[in-house]
Amino acid sequence: MKKITDTSLFGRTGLTIPPIVYGTSFLGNLYKELPWESKLTIIKEWFAAIKGTVVIDTAGKYGAGLALEVIGKGLRELRISPDRILISNKLGWYRVPLTTDEPTFEPGAWVNLKYDAVQKISYDGILECWKQGCNLLGDTYKPALVSVHDPDEYLAASENSEDRSKRINDIIDAYRALTELRDRGEVKAVGIGAKNWHIIYELHKHVQFDWVMFANSLTLYTHPREILDFMQQLSLEGIGIINSAVFNAGFLTGGNYFDYRKIDPASEEDRKRLAWRDKFFQICRDFNIQPGDACLQFALSPPEVNAVALNPSKPERIRRNVKVIRTPLPEVFWGALKENHIINPDYPYL
Repeated sequence: MKKITDTSLFGRTGLTIPPIVYGTSFLGNLYKELPWESKLTIIKEWFAAIKGTVVIDTAGKYGAGLALEVIGKGLRELRISPDRILISNKLGWYRVPLTTDEPTFEPGAWVNLKYDAVQKISYDGILECWKQGCNLLGDTYKPALVSVHDPDEYLAASENSEDRSKRINDIIDAYRALTELRDRGEVKAVGIGAKNWHIIYELHKHVQFDWVMFANSLTLYTHPREILDFMQQLSLEGIGIINSAVFNAGFLTGGNYFDYRKIDPASEEDRKRLAWRDKFFQICRDFNIQPGDACLQFALSPPEVNAVALNPSKPERIRRNVKVIRTPLPEVFWGALKENHIINPDYPYL
């Protein structure tokens, strides 16, 4: 297994990043509202756990901009130097007044919001999202990394092939605007993140990305040869790689959701997943290893992966995760997972 270092060169961006990138959706009140003191403690722990520059991943969609406001306020209150943080802002959702009982952009997901959000994916729309995001963060801190938020979901909403072609052009136009921001020096790098890695592959033909973020695509449960080959290609082109959603939405650590869909015990496919998990958990118990620790180390194992994105809402998890990635698990444990076909026996990096 590769050695985990404090930082790695993030592709051709010229930036170096730590092996853990912190997600921030909970700062926007995803599913529950944390008190301000808890949010501030989490932000403080980022800088206690990581030496040097901290990288965070946020979005205008998170709480209709609330996460951006919380980040800016927290960094100012803690007096964090802008040199110690790289902010990645996923763009495409724009804050608007709340005129209904709850936000319309993701009903049921966000708690106690004062605003709604609408989608704006176009040349002008993405620039509006960029400017609003900067304003919500405040004058001191600016995003260094930018991307279009969930282009795979935007394309999945297509009504027909003609509509899909239009949406592809919308995304390409949005990236033209972001590339111009980069070329003017207003941001450092332009990237893409998606749950469906095939969309990254498709858009890679049209846009010169500096970095990519895969979600739900390379996990201990799913790691097809095709994505490993694609990662090698990206790395050879000088493109940085972040691996995220590495627990398949919590399923790999005992949750009831797989890739954001509730498991159905009546489904034959889900029964196979549950049987796989039972076997995985038993092997973990045999070696006295936490399933989440195994998932985290697996997610970082490809040499092309610069960092894994995590979203800990409990402060005590932040420093522990850093310790986990620096403490290799026994080779015999990985061997047992291969022998039992928990991971592909031909997986080359463990």
